[in-house]
Amino acid sequence: MELNDHPPGHELSPQVEGGRPLSPPPKSLEQAIAESTRQMRSARGLTLSELAARVGISRQMLSKIENAQTSASLATVDALAKGLEIPVTSLFRAADYETQAVFAKAGRAPETVRRGSNLGHHYLLLGQLIRHHGLFEPLLVTLTEDSQPFPLFQHMGSEFVYVLEGVMDYQHQQSTFRMETGDSLLFDSEGVHGPASIITAPVRFLSVFVSQDRTSDSDGDRPATSSH
Repeated sequence: MELNDHPPGHELSPQVEGGRPLSPPPKSLEQAIAESTRQMRSARGLTLSELAARVGISRQMLSKIENAQTSASLATVDALAKGLEIPVTSLFRAADYETQAVFAKAGRAPETVRRGSNLGHHYLLLGQLIRHHGLFEPLLVTLTEDSQPFPLFQHMGSEFVYVLEGVMDYQHQQSTFRMETGDSLLFDSEGVHGPASIITAPVRFLSVFVSQDRTSDSDGDRPATSSH
């Protein structure tokens, strides 16, 4: 996975060191509210006086809030959100600085071994985000003439398959779908699924796995006939 390989003049943000993004310094709650309020007010074309009138505070007080020179009360924060016509949580988003970005340079994504690998299924890991709400993982899967069909994969979560090249029959539970270039399939991956037959090889498809479980268990990881 190449995190710092990018065209000249195109810097990734945040900067990277040792293959890992460097998080910017944390913002105080006052700074987060100040930044969000300024941005939202500007986006709506409101002056300080206009927003202050909506909120029911003085122009001077609003100026102090936007410059992080004072702490707004909960009542004022609620009034700001109503005046800007946004959810209250939007005013705190600037404080959420621990965001991630994963860049995979063409041809340099690492190969990863899954349970389908011993069936001749080839997997390239295009990225992985593990957050408090779960796991997001895209894979580029290639099936050749030597690959063995196996429609018995099963794991927690949901999966999206998009065919880039070739033709295959893809099975989910009792249904079989003839998938060609440009076709896609979204399904509950707790049901048994996988390539049932390879019609035109090679078959290349994007498999995107999403799960509330923060452990990797995407397509090809766990056949239905096996245990953890």
